[in-house]
Amino acid sequence: MNDALRAEVDGLERQGWDALSGPGGAAFYEDIMAEEGLMVFPGMVMDKKASLGTIPQVAPWSSYELSAVRVTGDDDVALITYKAVGERPGQARYEAAMSSVYVRRNGEWKLLLHQQSP
Repeated sequence: MNDALRAEVDGLERQGWDALSGPGGAAFYEDIMAEEGLMVFPGMVMDKKASLGTIPQVAPWSSYELSAVRVTGDDDVALITYKAVGERPGQARYEAAMSSVYVRRNGEWKLLLHQQSP
């Protein structure tokens, strides 16, 4: 995978975090998530419909930091892994190892899978 594709996938993942740090989280994931996409959180697996329904119910991130970011793949499939630390007002700091798989469809990246392991 070339550096431009790595930067593109890294940028998409950070755009998701930015969207979840304000009111635009559900709209961002409505557009970027594949129709058959899944989100895997501790104790649950959610399809796109459930994910989009849950996002507005969760407080936005007040801050976040991504580290140890690795992106691999090719022109059509990309995997990004990283460590995330996020904070929400009035909640304990959240730390997790995360991964997302993107697939290119009709020239656009779509999120096929997102997974979090605290």
